[in-house]
Amino acid sequence: MTRRPWYFGWNIVAAATVLTTLTVGMRLGIGPFFLPMGQDLGFSRSLLASIIAIGMLCYGLAMPLAGYLVARRGTRFVLLLGTAIVVLSVIWTVNARTPLSFLLAFGVSMSVGLGFTSPVALTPVISRWFTRQRGMALFFLSTGSMAGMAVLTPALTLSIGSIGWQSTLLAFAAIFTVVTVPAALFVMRDHAPPGTDLLPEQAGAQAAAPRAAPASLSFGAAIRTSPFWKIVAGLFACGFSMNLLGTHGVPMLMDHGFDAMTSSYGIGLIGLVAILGTLVLGRLSDRLPRRNILGVIYLVRGLGFFALLAVGTHWELYIAATIGGMVWAGSIATSSAMLADIYGVRLVGVMYGTAYLGHQVGAMLSSWFGGWGYEHFGSHLPAFGSAGVLLLAASFVSLRLPLRGGTPFVPITASASPD
Repeated sequence: MTRRPWYFGWNIVAAATVLTTLTVGMRLGIGPFFLPMGQDLGFSRSLLASIIAIGMLCYGLAMPLAGYLVARRGTRFVLLLGTAIVVLSVIWTVNARTPLSFLLAFGVSMSVGLGFTSPVALTPVISRWFTRQRGMALFFLSTGSMAGMAVLTPALTLSIGSIGWQSTLLAFAAIFTVVTVPAALFVMRDHAPPGTDLLPEQAGAQAAAPRAAPASLSFGAAIRTSPFWKIVAGLFACGFSMNLLGTHGVPMLMDHGFDAMTSSYGIGLIGLVAILGTLVLGRLSDRLPRRNILGVIYLVRGLGFFALLAVGTHWELYIAATIGGMVWAGSIATSSAMLADIYGVRLVGVMYGTAYLGHQVGAMLSSWFGGWGYEHFGSHLPAFGSAGVLLLAASFVSLRLPLRGGTPFVPITASASPD
């Protein structure tokens, strides 16, 4: 049996996974910064939560632009531009003292920079390089997101306790630059080889009988189809829940009697277990209907949010985190793979960036609602309970998505179903 040569696409996946670890780890790692920032700057929970909420919206608004720029200028350009914005915004943030300057630096500028270096900028190049193993490749990208939660949440907590939140942000900017610039310059290649990762017999069959592709479908026509909005609805629930946990998870657990490190370990454990979960879900996503996988992910995650509200001991926290972590990472990877399946790789960058805006609208609302709800009701139940309900609804909607591949485009005004 002839051994196949190493496929360069996996180098791109590895670099993208490390970049995502840093980008999403910082975006979801706001929890350790929340109380120290508020105490040092004299901001109330509502004020700081509102600034973070605006930042989440800016993060989402930057993503369609990132997808557009990737299509026009390439992955390398967008990653380098995003890195420059992140570094400048961190320097501005550590010197900001008023709510307005902190909003513009940390809330707006840093969010835009992270949006340009987010998975949205990396999904198109991976989708181009992979066909046979696209689900697995994109799930590795989600592994980076979960590694960010698993590694950066406790690491940031330790660093903030040792050197303060300003020095921690500066250290992050330095590490981010050292990783991102070489990856952008030497690893990212937008042009994939003919046949991508298909086996020789698969590539031959594809050449002999090429599959009809919706090449003439415009972006405007694509966003008027029902599968797109079903995916957006699921991503809204995903963003609401993920950012609620990232921003208010540590404060919520501390308010329930856990110390800061135990709380961060509990949140970090979700990301750690999710790394294993992505490997399992990634293999399944290339073999089973992706809509079924997405429905199960949202269902289990929704039940996990109700469990987090009920935990009272360390072991209960770690058990709930372990169960929830098994499905924590799969929704974004599955959604992006389905967008590529349904609408083709030509549109996947701008489609994913636009759909992800729904994710960030949910993230913005949960950032604000988590702080406002606690101050007005004295409880985290309204915010975390809402996240659980939204996830259960997203599970139902996801099961109405088309089966993987070969799906006809049906406008949302049509009475027929694309399932």
